[in-house]
Amino acid sequence: MTHDSDRAHAVQAAVDAELRLLDPKVRASRALVSELLDPEFTEFGASGRRWDARSVLSVTSGASVSAESAVKVGEMAGVVLAPGVVHLTYFSDNQGRRAWRSSLWRLTETGWRMYFHQATPVPSESDKA
Repeated sequence: MTHDSDRAHAVQAAVDAELRLLDPKVRASRALVSELLDPEFTEFGASGRRWDARSVLSVTSGASVSAESAVKVGEMAGVVLAPGVVHLTYFSDNQGRRAWRSSLWRLTETGWRMYFHQATPVPSESDKA
């Protein structure tokens, strides 16, 4: 593999993991979410709340996520910051809750895991009027 194809493969692996984490079936499973979050995970959510892996897992359950809550994703882009570290950015819309998102993924012995995530809310079109 060339250096560029290694980078492309790393970015694609992080994108695939991010999309898995956004899948309602995965989000409804504490075990599957746990596989994707780094033990040192931190998030600054769109709500302004700070999350860690434990707090995210405490609210992850089948009862809190429905199949109708699929997140729409656009403008996904990624870059390798260092070997085994990928930064992703994208736009999300979760039933009208819109945000720009930024994630850091790192390659571990068990695969790609989200190390950091931040969401910045974007006003809806009706909020702009």
